[in-house]
Amino acid sequence: MFFIASKALWFFAAPSALLMLGALIGAAFSARRGGQLLALGCLAVLLVIGAAPTGALLIAPLENRFPAPPGSLPPPYGVVVLGGAIDDEITRARGQTTFDEGAERLTEAAILARRYPSARIVYSGGSNSLLGRPSSEAEDARRLLVAMGVDPQRITLESRSRNTDENARFTAAIVHPESDQTWLVVTSAYHMPRAMGLFRKSGFAAIADPVDYRTEGGRSDWRLNVSLPRGLALFDLAAHEWVGLLAYRLTGRIDSWFPGP
Repeated sequence: MFFIASKALWFFAAPSALLMLGALIGAAFSARRGGQLLALGCLAVLLVIGAAPTGALLIAPLENRFPAPPGSLPPPYGVVVLGGAIDDEITRARGQTTFDEGAERLTEAAILARRYPSARIVYSGGSNSLLGRPSSEAEDARRLLVAMGVDPQRITLESRSRNTDENARFTAAIVHPESDQTWLVVTSAYHMPRAMGLFRKSGFAAIADPVDYRTEGGRSDWRLNVSLPRGLALFDLAAHEWVGLLAYRLTGRIDSWFPGP
């Protein structure tokens, strides 16, 4: 129920979607002054959010929360890679692995598998479709990792999860983490605070390995956006994570408002 509610609510509550809806409603009532003001106001806010560095400034604290693991890190017991790196529908249609945003999750998994030859590799990702469409992402990820030289005997798949909460709980049910086992968690940097809170809650002695950065982490993040769609997408992404942290804390799924190192 939590999964369905969160997906349905966000479909209508994404900031850019709400503003576009407001602009359309205002346009529909443009014969009235209130409608004109609503349409112009929503369009102005869309323009500001898209052009200004609002999204970058919102997402930077998320990305900067967990540093990359040190090179001197002792070999971990295992590596958990969160899904979202493969577009399984296009992959099935074209017969060729097609990356979605977040492809660095899989390339990092291959690098870590080579760096830590005894570590267990777990790929966690199922379908997040509200229509219940099956997902082949985990199997696609296994085939790709094997093609990149990872021993298939080292790879464990968790293919039922639909969100990050289920990533953590379902993976824990498969691998049964123990307190003396160190696990690296690989996901996009902006997503890492929520993921770490959930994996810790599920019993993992987790260390973050953030990838797929969307900001540079310096003054350059204050630049205006050349691409308005990119600026809006970055703002929506940041808002989704901050709202997700709030919702997960209020429902007791994580133990702190902003999980950190």
